[in-house]
Amino acid sequence: MTNDGTKPDDLLDEVDALRTEVERFNNHRFVRIQNSPWRLFFYRFILGVATGFGTVFGATVMVSFAIYWLQGIDWLPLIGDWAGQIATEMKAGTE
Repeated sequence: MTNDGTKPDDLLDEVDALRTEVERFNNHRFVRIQNSPWRLFFYRFILGVATGFGTVFGATVMVSFAIYWLQGIDWLPLIGDWAGQIATEMKAGTE
């Protein structure tokens, strides 16, 4: 019997279980990616490209909706002129 009241066989079983868990952890995809510099670089590169594309796509959709909405505000003098000017500049930029 040990100092904490467990039997040596129990300790061996716990060490075997711990060894199994560590082996399972080391075989996990995340750990394999972190252990290889090239895999990590490729993973981070793809993640950055996807984030950048999503940001640009989302901003494009939001700005297009805002411009479409602002085009309908022709009846307000100050905002209508400003919205018309933005719409004109946007149309000139796409041509």
